[in-house]
Amino acid sequence: MLPADLAPVAAPALTPWGMYLAADVVVKTVMIALALASLATWTVLLAKGWELARQARQLRAARALLLQSAQLPAQSEAASLQQGTALAMLDAARTELRLSQELDSRDGIKERVASRLDRIELETARVQRRGIGVLASIGAVAPFVGLFGTVWGIMNSFIGIAHSNTTNLAVVAPGIAEALLATALGLVAAIPAVLVYNHFSRVLAGLRGLLGDLSAAVQQLVSRDLDRAVPRSAATPLRAVH
Repeated sequence: MLPADLAPVAAPALTPWGMYLAADVVVKTVMIALALASLATWTVLLAKGWELARQARQLRAARALLLQSAQLPAQSEAASLQQGTALAMLDAARTELRLSQELDSRDGIKERVASRLDRIELETARVQRRGIGVLASIGAVAPFVGLFGTVWGIMNSFIGIAHSNTTNLAVVAPGIAEALLATALGLVAAIPAVLVYNHFSRVLAGLRGLLGDLSAAVQQLVSRDLDRAVPRSAATPLRAVH
């Protein structure tokens, strides 16, 4: 029979769950934080992906309708757009035309309409980016959080070696494995976050293009309506008097 001091030390199960249960409270906190960060990444991917895809479809439909229109659609016609940004742009254009009815400068009207549309476009782009910044934060911070858990776990392993007065690998290995699990979780949280952030960056660039097309289409309709409102006699240039 082996002496008590030479009896083999029962190591915790080297499975992810077993290593989590055997980890220090600090390492456990790091693992939980990284798991929550990973959950946030997938939540943003599903929720924001569905939202942006829906907006892209609606913006394309609104752009197609406006490009086929000969004049600014009436409110009853515009209601079929089902797109908040398109309706806001049309309302802004109609409001500016109504407020500028008594003014003679058509160029000034166009500039004011363009200014209103630019503000709507910027606000829409800001709303579309909402929630995307957390992905960049997770991608940048998660590896370092995992590294912190690794350093803490390895430090505890060396402290355990000092207290046990042994270099038996069975004593050291579980603590090192727990520490490396924190690094792995950091990478699992960071890599998808970076990939999803890059994907949404491309999607948002496409949406900015659609917003620009929509703004240009509204400005074309405004210009067309202004030209249509000018009497032909007034639009005919005066001949020089000799």
